[in-house]
Amino acid sequence: MRKGDETAPDLIDQQSSAEPDVLVMTATPIPRTLALTLYGDLDLSVLDELPPGRTPITTRRVTDSESEKVWEFVRKQVGQGRQVYVVYPVIEENEQTELKAAMKMYRELSKQIFPDIRVGLLHGRMETDLKENAMRLFQQGEIDILVATTVIEVGVDVPNAAVMVIEHAERFGLAQLHQLRGRIGRGAARSYCILMTGGKISEEGERRLDAMVRTNDGFKIAELDLELRGPGEFFGTRQAGLPSFRVANIIRDRELLEVAKREAAAVLAGLDPDISQEEIDRSLKHMRSRWQKTYGLVEVG
Repeated sequence: MRKGDETAPDLIDQQSSAEPDVLVMTATPIPRTLALTLYGDLDLSVLDELPPGRTPITTRRVTDSESEKVWEFVRKQVGQGRQVYVVYPVIEENEQTELKAAMKMYRELSKQIFPDIRVGLLHGRMETDLKENAMRLFQQGEIDILVATTVIEVGVDVPNAAVMVIEHAERFGLAQLHQLRGRIGRGAARSYCILMTGGKISEEGERRLDAMVRTNDGFKIAELDLELRGPGEFFGTRQAGLPSFRVANIIRDRELLEVAKREAAAVLAGLDPDISQEEIDRSLKHMRSRWQKTYGLVEVG
């Protein structure tokens, strides 16, 4: 499932006169998903166990100066029959940045560092048939090391892939790093995610990397990402940024927000005899007017 919030309309009884239930599922929690569980009329079920046969992923962070040790580790893992992803933030070099690029590093890795190992390339600008062929060869074990961009972050399942090296890891978002890491650890073999960094790292970058090393728990990662980036708009399309609260903090005041949500639901259900239906209708009208067109996004379907 992609990084958004998906509904399952086939699970909704269209014949029922009651309000339909909505199923929201996510394999990798992200700030917007987490925030919607706090604000929305949603029941939350947490599946926090690994599937049978899988082991937790060991995550380490290193600097570019340790790249020789990383490539030696990769060589040993390939020698033991494992496959490896090496991920880069960009496809081609750019004169304005010093980021390593997938195409250049593919040539370097395949010709200089691993000339005796089968190295493949996968990125979003490749023609569809070439992308499908590269992925098929990797899935069939005919490629040992796949150099790729974030095109692999969803929908890829190769149980034998047990190592991921992410270069310039400080340039990736926290949810994105967690999504990428989820491409390994899908088999029984012990898996490793290596976060390589280069250059100066911001304070937020340090927090993202430390969180990745510290935990594999997607909910803890989503909470930190929510704190760092904000959930974006609930009645709009903005995917990041903090809501315009006067005093509240979405993480610190989580329990208070949950109480407010329950109180609002009770008011709408007409459970408070001191609040008339006229007052409820007037409040809803004001909210629709206040949010104007964006409110329609929550009424779709």
